[in-house]
Amino acid sequence: MTPRILISSCLMGTPVRHDGRARTLHHILLQDWQRRALLVPLCPEGLGGLPTPRAPAEIEPGATADDVLGGAARILAADGTDLTAPFLVGARQTLRHAQAQGCRFALLTDGSPSCGVTVVYGGMHDGQRRAGAGVTAALLARNGITVFAPQQIDQLADALPD
Repeated sequence: MTPRILISSCLMGTPVRHDGRARTLHHILLQDWQRRALLVPLCPEGLGGLPTPRAPAEIEPGATADDVLGGAARILAADGTDLTAPFLVGARQTLRHAQAQGCRFALLTDGSPSCGVTVVYGGMHDGQRRAGAGVTAALLARNGITVFAPQQIDQLADALPD
C-alpha cells in the first residue's frame, strides 16, 4: 500500500496563508494523488489556533527551527508579538495527525516558519530569505517523515513506492 502524503492546505487551494490567500500548486501529480486518496491536507498554523488572516511571522534572526523546538528561540510577528506557542502546538498536532493517517512523506510550502523546507524568511521582516526549515517541517523530519518543497515534487514522486 502506498503511504499517504501530508500536504500544506494552501498548496491545495485553501486560503489559509497569513494573508488570507492560498498558494495553489497546479501539478498533474497532485491530481493523481488526490484521486488515489493519498493526500492529507493540513495547515499547521491553523491547527495551532492562529486565525486567517494573521500577522506574518518569522523565526528570530540567526535562529533555526531546531532552536525553536528546543526552547532556545522564538517565532515573532513583525510587531514583536511572540507566536512561538501556537506554532509549536500546530507542529505537534500536525505530527500526530500525519502519524495517525499513515503519512511517510510531506509536501510543504517553502518559506513559512511552519512549513518551510529549504528556505524561511530571515527574521527581520524585510523580505530576505535564508536557508532553513520551519518548525513543522523540522519536527516531521525528526520523526521519520520525509519532507519535500513544491519544487521537489518530482523527487517526492520518485520516493513513493510503486
